[in-house]
Amino acid sequence: MISEFFARLLPLIYAACFLGLLWQAFRIMGRGFAAVPRPGDQNRVPRGDRTGRLTIHPELLDADGQLTRDDLLTVRFGGDQEQPASPNDPS
Repeated sequence: MISEFFARLLPLIYAACFLGLLWQAFRIMGRGFAAVPRPGDQNRVPRGDRTGRLTIHPELLDADGQLTRDDLLTVRFGGDQEQPASPNDPS
């Protein structure tokens, strides 16, 4: 009796979850398509535009939340045209 009830209920639960996830996927894809400018669209500033704002990465903060004064390591790739700077070079 109870197993028959669950056997009838399981496809409904599955279908409800499937439709909910499908709706969520289309909603997220719609936001992605709306973010891409198309020819003929009005010039608009997207919400949350961070142009001109300073972003400080958490790796650059010390234990007190201040910018670290430690020397930072850098990686130089082989195709660079610039001259390598020595660690004591102020520039």
